[in-house]
Amino acid sequence: MAAPVELAPGVDAMLVTDHAAALRVLHSPELFAKDPRRWLALADGTVPADSPVVPMMMYRPNALFSDGAEHLRLRQAVTDSLDRIDPYQLRRFVERSSDYLVDQWAGIGRVDLLNQYAKTLPLLVFSELFGSPPELGDRLVAGIAGIFDAVGDAEAANTMLTGALVELVALKREQPGSDVTSWLMAHPSRLTDEEMIHQLVMLMSAGTEPQRNLIANGLRLILSDERFSASLFGGGASVEDALDEVLWTDPPMANYAVHYPVRDVDLSGVILPRGTPVVISFAATNSDPALIANGRRPSNRSHLAWSAGPHACPAKDSAWLIAIAAIEKLLNRLPDLELAVPVDELDWRPGPFNRALTALPARFTPIAPRPTPPADPAPTRAATAPERPESGARKGGVWSSFLNWWRGQ
Repeated sequence: MAAPVELAPGVDAMLVTDHAAALRVLHSPELFAKDPRRWLALADGTVPADSPVVPMMMYRPNALFSDGAEHLRLRQAVTDSLDRIDPYQLRRFVERSSDYLVDQWAGIGRVDLLNQYAKTLPLLVFSELFGSPPELGDRLVAGIAGIFDAVGDAEAANTMLTGALVELVALKREQPGSDVTSWLMAHPSRLTDEEMIHQLVMLMSAGTEPQRNLIANGLRLILSDERFSASLFGGGASVEDALDEVLWTDPPMANYAVHYPVRDVDLSGVILPRGTPVVISFAATNSDPALIANGRRPSNRSHLAWSAGPHACPAKDSAWLIAIAAIEKLLNRLPDLELAVPVDELDWRPGPFNRALTALPARFTPIAPRPTPPADPAPTRAATAPERPESGARKGGVWSSFLNWWRGQ
């Protein structure tokens, strides 16, 4: 099933809510393209360029918005680079990041788990994964947060992010390391500097906003649902089960995977006009009654929270690991953690794409911060503890402060 929707004032699209129909769209690149330059209403000016949904839908030369051979070339560079991440070292870095964040408010007894934990932890992890020195990492953190939060001057945040990435690419051209940026740069696909910047924007954006929503939505479920809260200390399976439930019922990206029919297409009796945005509702397709048999869902692999087809999320394994490690570590540090307000009083951010809370207030018995531990290897193969250039680092920035904490300064 597909139905017309308005994503924003004057921005029309077709929303797919049927699981089987969604799979047809996602697995039929010959009929449904990803390149937004096929979006007729944007091309002819019907949709204004300053529409709030355009930044999430406009063309960029990266793997998300390309098709055919170009998509394969860019996607291979991304997947090959991500495959080099050592999952064991990644988990250790997530745990260290978690310890650092918890130590900032451990003695208070109250915390906003979204804005003081789930939002910041992925930014720390991705700054390290991409080999960012402190003076750039702080700007990447601020730039990404400014774009997604839509607070203040989004254009200035975008300029900050782009400028930091230009400098990061230039730095890695001169000083490659054991990090995703350097691996992308050395890949046989021979990415240009412009392509490098756009792959990094895609990876960092996809790895921060959806990741924080996955962590926060998982914590919300665990702290409010007796099925999970009663077995917090039953091991990793409890957290994994909770995250599986979130991916079915509250996927971090509720609606996205925008495609454009290359011609008029009949989808289950509904005509999808050429060049019209076709949006997949992951939340709706996951609750499709056709998936339920005898009151039970199919296997966990049947949900579409990670999308499907040639543009399925290439980083789902790392995203899954980060979320599990972040939640397990937090619950181990704060065993009596509980929501500070009734779950039905929590607010969700408005918007056509995300399933995101505005805040997740919680309380716990105050604890003393942990002593600064010795540094572990960074989360990449053959990597060493973070040794970043210090000149020009902004004192007080989240990434700089974290590195100083790590080193015991």
